[in-house]
Amino acid sequence: MALDKVLAKKIGKDIGVSLFIYALPVVALFAYFAIKGQTPWVNNTHQPANVDVPAVFKFLEPALKNIRSWGFLVIALVLGAIEFALGLYDNKWTKSERKVDIVCFLAPKFLLPPVTAFFSLKLLPLILPGLANEFSWVPFWAGFFIIAVADDLTQYWYHRLHHQVPFLWRFHRTHHSAPYMGMAMASRQNFIYTVFFSQIYLTAALIYLGLGFPALVVTVIKSFITLSAHSSIAWDKPFYKYKALHPVAWVLERLISTPATHQSHHADTVGDGVGNYKGNFGNMFFLWDVIFKTGIITRKYPTTFGIKFYKQEEWYAQFLWPIFKSKVAGSELSANGPEVGDEVGPVLFDESDLYVSEQLKREAVA
Repeated sequence: MALDKVLAKKIGKDIGVSLFIYALPVVALFAYFAIKGQTPWVNNTHQPANVDVPAVFKFLEPALKNIRSWGFLVIALVLGAIEFALGLYDNKWTKSERKVDIVCFLAPKFLLPPVTAFFSLKLLPLILPGLANEFSWVPFWAGFFIIAVADDLTQYWYHRLHHQVPFLWRFHRTHHSAPYMGMAMASRQNFIYTVFFSQIYLTAALIYLGLGFPALVVTVIKSFITLSAHSSIAWDKPFYKYKALHPVAWVLERLISTPATHQSHHADTVGDGVGNYKGNFGNMFFLWDVIFKTGIITRKYPTTFGIKFYKQEEWYAQFLWPIFKSKVAGSELSANGPEVGDEVGPVLFDESDLYVSEQLKREAVA
């Protein structure tokens, strides 16, 4: 299935805009030092950065490091237990679905660290010799924005292309196969998709170059946002319910991923005016969907999730396709299965497609 020419042209145009966005934090950094008349990079000693960070982050540094390692395992398990206790999975968490969720949650914790460690400790010194801590002179605020933009915008593109390029869809399909929504979706991924997460290696390179602590802070904040956006606990509902909070909601839902905007991405239909699995690609920042017009905002939640052509494939096929293929006839993951079981290309939005629903527009006018 070839990539549509109109879509290819839009992707090319959006990538050009993205290159400009990537450059903005760097331009702001050099403009800041130009105004101050300083050139700290000239006498850079390449020593580990003595990071000038807000006191709250210094105070929380031990906790942040623990959260990034084992802390999120605890948080995810507690959140999952709450979702289960509240019955938010209904009766859809079958034995086969549990296998997929548990394997996808636990296995990468053991399989991925050796890969990333090899890249960080062995490959980076070969790829970027003599550049360790090259950016140690960068202040915390600049490092934070450089990492936040570089990491999340790269993941936006990685995610978007796996929906828009038919060949890539099956590597990401596992993330959308479950007929329910919940915390487990945050880690429910094909391992091949996970191990090639482009932003992992970009962020590792920036850490090697001296932006370690800003990367730590961004990672923790992003993990909280993405985990809560995947949760079936609709923590954003109060912002939509109470009129006094509507201005906050307007900013929040355009800046970061929320349960409403991200659940829309996991809906199994686009025909109800709420679901948008052909868009709403943002992970930490929903802002990318606003900029590239790939998102819709309805302040509503889908009633059904997953993919209509899901055949409940074996856990090993969902986790390790194409190394292991499904034995289910007609499945996208089977040996002779279709590349896509349905259209997965995006709707090409025009200016009017990024919207708050018609009802909310009427409320705004009123």
